Amino acid sequence: MASGGEVLSMLLPNGGWYISGDEYEGIQFIDCEPITKAKFNDGFAQFDAWKAEQDAAQVTAKATAQAKLAALGLTVEDLTALGL
Repeated sequence: MASGGEVLSMLLPNGGWYISGDEYEGIQFIDCEPITKAKFNDGFAQFDAWKAEQDAAQVTAKATAQAKLAALGLTVEDLTALGL
């Protein structure tokens, strides 16, 4: 199950909030538009699917980058040796 901080990171990715615990009442909206308690609670149900999409996109991006490196005749080790 997602934490309140994870849900807020999904709903308000640019930050501007602080949370103490996992309850809506523990949120302080410092530099962002507040969200409703209902939207926060709904975020817990949406988080797992959102996280799976993010993870899949990361895997795809890595595979794409590695394919581009291979097309250039480079490997991840080559980039590491260059300090990249």
